Amino acid sequence: MRFETKAIHDGQESDPATGSVTVPVYQTSTYEQDAIGKPRGFEYSRTGNPTRQALETALASLEGGRHGLAFASGVAAATAVLQTLKPGDHVVAGNDIYGGSYRLFEQVFRPWGLETDYAEISEPDAFKAALKSTTKLLWIETPTNPLLKLADIGALAELAHERGILLAVDNTFATPYFQRPLEWGADVVVHSTTKYLGGHSDVIGGAAIANSDELYQKIKFYQNAAGAVPGPWDCWLVLRGLRTLHVRMREHERNALRLAQKLEKHPAVSRVYYPGLNSHPQHELARRQMTGFGGMIGIELAGGSEAVERFFAQVKIFMLAESLGGVESLACYPPKMTHASMSPSERARRGIHDNLIRLSVGLENGDDLEEDLVQALKAES
Repeated sequence: MRFETKAIHDGQESDPATGSVTVPVYQTSTYEQDAIGKPRGFEYSRTGNPTRQALETALASLEGGRHGLAFASGVAAATAVLQTLKPGDHVVAGNDIYGGSYRLFEQVFRPWGLETDYAEISEPDAFKAALKSTTKLLWIETPTNPLLKLADIGALAELAHERGILLAVDNTFATPYFQRPLEWGADVVVHSTTKYLGGHSDVIGGAAIANSDELYQKIKFYQNAAGAVPGPWDCWLVLRGLRTLHVRMREHERNALRLAQKLEKHPAVSRVYYPGLNSHPQHELARRQMTGFGGMIGIELAGGSEAVERFFAQVKIFMLAESLGGVESLACYPPKMTHASMSPSERARRGIHDNLIRLSVGLENGDDLEEDLVQALKAES
């Protein structure tokens, strides 16, 4: 089956008991067993739940993986993957990553004993130079948050596998509709299902998808043992979102490309980050590795941080808010929001400047979105 059909059907067969065409919400904590040691497939909902199982099957199918696991948040999914490592192990992560991931590496896992170094995300040779004898994992986002850089998944997979290292890819920005890292050699794909997969800004969730039985069992053990699992209603909401993912992503991209092209020519904007632009330094990699460019844009304002404040005071449709990937358009200020866990010097070193705005382009009318941005930037031009 093709993607659009999988998104609606895989893991979501009609309910055999009633014929319901949507997966039921199995709102239960435990399950009656036929005899001691003879459950009917489920025992306790931390370990497994039919609604969650449907979501995990659907996620694995869309990413082209054998195994899917759902979590209570994207950070919980990342934590589960990192818990397959041990103190003394070493990770090389991309230098442009979500602030929450950076906080996880630096403030949770470094004290625990996991060492992390950072490499320029767009240069495989930088990852190679950062490797140590204790390196066990490469961790990347592509496109990255918030600068929309790209990592060459195939090149990094080759580098990792030559040395027996795993490659983890956060695919939240691209979604499996536009990019499937497992097909390029990644070992595990991580998502914040809060974002595009859920798609409606009404649920918090995460996921990890893998092909390896051994890696799956390690992550699944942690999922059950630590218990950061989503409830059945949260799983149902993400399943609901998956059914329209392909339609939504096409419109997110259509609006985003239009706005990126407009903003690139605007005198108040000094730089636009969007992989769909010919001016993006990795545009050709995006065309080769992805089937679309997504709905996220980064812009830098020529007037600096003061211009940023004026922009947010004027914008009307784009809402100042954390998160991304919903049907509504959002604008956020990474230095004080998504990447506030980094020090000012650390942000500057990574290219996250005080004039940066991140746009999550929604599904509103494109004319309305363009007019909103133009009027908000008018005072700067």
